[in-house]
Amino acid sequence: METKPARVRILDAAHELMLTVGLARATTKEIARAAGCSEAALYKYFDSKEELFVQVLDERLPRLTPLLRSLSAEPGQGTLEGNLTEIAREAALFYEQSFPIAASLYAETQLKQRHYDALRAIGSGPHLPIEGLDSYLRAEQAAGRVRADADTYAAASLLLGACAHRAYAYDAVANGERPPVEEFAARLASTLLGGISVADRP
Repeated sequence: METKPARVRILDAAHELMLTVGLARATTKEIARAAGCSEAALYKYFDSKEELFVQVLDERLPRLTPLLRSLSAEPGQGTLEGNLTEIAREAALFYEQSFPIAASLYAETQLKQRHYDALRAIGSGPHLPIEGLDSYLRAEQAAGRVRADADTYAAASLLLGACAHRAYAYDAVANGERPPVEEFAARLASTLLGGISVADRP
């Protein structure tokens, strides 16, 4: 049986522990033990638990950030509604899978502050998807497919906020089920489009 490289084992173990016990309780010592390596070996690949967390988000969860980057680099491709639907789909899945990992931070204010300080130090944080979507919408604005007077940052915040909200709000409904992601993404994109698109250029 082929053994996975140490870095892959560490990411797998980190992802599993962060999902099951939460980010706050998933220590580097526990992650290393689950990966079958020493804590020193873990630090050969990752400088901190925060860097490991960012890599778990980047490599193990739906690919929201690369999608935003590729769309921003080539505005005017596909339809605006199709692109926004795909962004909403990826974002809804991303938040659905990342919320259980990060939720434990919000129970401990000091821990959350230390975590965010560390994320800022490595140039990361939960604001980046909003900035990425804002960048894409501004590129489409420059291409003439988003109204010149549209508030692209507000539009980005609305779309991603709704996707994040889906990750936990629907647990309280009678059947405890989230809206199906495909339908949710399509409805969200269509509604947002009504407020920002140039009417004759979907």
